Amino acid sequence: MKIGIIGTGYVGLVQGVILSDFGMDVLCMDVSEEKINLLKNGESPIYEPGLSEMMLKNIKAGRLHFTTSVKETVENCKVIFIAVGTPAQEDGSADLHYVMDVAKEIGTYINDYKVVVDKSTVPVGTGKKVKEVIKNIMKERNVDFEFDVVSNPEFLREGKAIRDCSTPDRIVIGTENERAQKIMKEIYDVFTINQTPFVFTNIETAEMIKYASNAFLAVKISFINEMALLAEKIGANVQEIAKAMGMDGRISPKFLHAGPGYGGSCFPKDTKAIVRIGTENDVELKVIKSAIEANEKQKHKMAEKIIEKMDGVKDKTITILGLSFKPETDDMRDAPALDIIKELVKNGAKIQAYCPEGMKEAQWRLKDIDKSIKYMINEYDAAKGANALVIMTEWAQFRAMDLERIYDNMEEHYFFDLRNVYSKKRDLMKKFKYYGVGIGGEN
Repeated sequence: MKIGIIGTGYVGLVQGVILSDFGMDVLCMDVSEEKINLLKNGESPIYEPGLSEMMLKNIKAGRLHFTTSVKETVENCKVIFIAVGTPAQEDGSADLHYVMDVAKEIGTYINDYKVVVDKSTVPVGTGKKVKEVIKNIMKERNVDFEFDVVSNPEFLREGKAIRDCSTPDRIVIGTENERAQKIMKEIYDVFTINQTPFVFTNIETAEMIKYASNAFLAVKISFINEMALLAEKIGANVQEIAKAMGMDGRISPKFLHAGPGYGGSCFPKDTKAIVRIGTENDVELKVIKSAIEANEKQKHKMAEKIIEKMDGVKDKTITILGLSFKPETDDMRDAPALDIIKELVKNGAKIQAYCPEGMKEAQWRLKDIDKSIKYMINEYDAAKGANALVIMTEWAQFRAMDLERIYDNMEEHYFFDLRNVYSKKRDLMKKFKYYGVGIGGEN
């Protein structure tokens, strides 16, 4: 059984590489010739630890192939995963035109029974729309091939995608009949050696599970960030609060780490999308709306804190360490660094930034203020002549820096640790004007 993946972005490429690594014959398709040529040469267009090596191995083994032809993909593959982008529109709703374009192509080239799998994060009801589009195109062609539409949402964490895709917590499969369910189970049976549980449900429920999961995690992050703001005011320590909360089995310690706010390709987009779905169905999702507002507030509060503690940042140089929204990824989508840097520059600051993987993307995302930003070769170079240093993203190499060297490189010694990396190393931080997040009575 040949498997087709349409879309070689983050989700599609990881899915294709993992399935090929489990021994399946996979054809990945994308409209970008530049991207496909890179992939054919074993070069990954995205940064994800371990992905390039695994991809190259399966290309050499003859299990992983790439093409720009959607016709080839549809005609030769029995199962076709739709893994294209669903970016947020201005009103917060998901833009489905890429998904619908693929559905039209499938309807145009379908030549036998197919299982069409929505892997992209899509609003409830998208499965039905995809089905309708394919049927309408077939009707125009005067053909009537059988096919099924399945919802199979992804739950990948950037930076840990290989592990998450290889050993998922659960595999959610939304289907309308046993035939499609059987085929999907055949694909994913290779995961049962890890005792991965299956969740079989209808299409609408599967579509909703992804949004509900991401919205809940976003709420959890916004909650602990609000606790951090309060902890600073009353002299409490948010890390100790989070640790004690996490010991409660009903809560768990995951996603209880205070910081500058959430970002990335999922949480900002998916929370807005589910709020929009609620609005369209006359259900006001107040908790999720508040989490979105709290996240925006958190980013502003971090910039405000830096400006306030430094008595203004006009003509001052600020080192920013970490630009991507989290470690082990080059993804800058909705990264807190974008808003915080813009606010600092707006108040007159000059930025010296370093990120192991995020600088290339940051350069075009921050091009409107590029005259105020210098991109440096490492963390020590970035600290030269700086008035303040900000740890924005907790990359591993920032966890054990030579603080004496950092200190000597700086002009002034403000240290804003927005990930609380050094909060427990108070002996090392005494000489700095140190500020964490949610640590009352600090400095």
